[in-house]
Amino acid sequence: MGMSEADAWLRRNFPNLRSGQYQITSSDTRDYNCLAWAASETDRKWNPLDPDDYWPLGVTRAQTKDAFIAAYETRGFVECYNSEVEHGYEKIAIYANAVGPQHAARQLGNGAWTSKLGDGWDIEHPTLEGVECGDYGHPIAYMKREVILK
Repeated sequence: MGMSEADAWLRRNFPNLRSGQYQITSSDTRDYNCLAWAASETDRKWNPLDPDDYWPLGVTRAQTKDAFIAAYETRGFVECYNSEVEHGYEKIAIYANAVGPQHAARQLGNGAWTSKLGDGWDIEHPTLEGVECGDYGHPIAYMKREVILK
């Protein structure tokens, strides 16, 4: 069975996914990006550097760790110290490279992580290392919020 276009793109751009340790969980879409997806929003893009994109009111529009933490605090997240599964909480990881924060991933109930890759797909990956790369960097901060059971 041949590799899909999505799989080929993922493995080219994310060397740590070449082992096949991921699952594509959505179609590619430009409706939202990783920063919105980490906050469970799928109706707009979050981007501090593009005035046409959403950024939480009152939060400095900057590509800094402090600005990203402040943005997610508006959604009920608080900074925490690790990526371990914590019952009753959902966690996010903020990734940065030398330029600043670039990506965010959200932890799923099963302990794996979900990432929206640019204008591409949402994927589930078992470890945070899965999407580490030059463009995204590596996790520099973790945040958590209580899961509200519906």
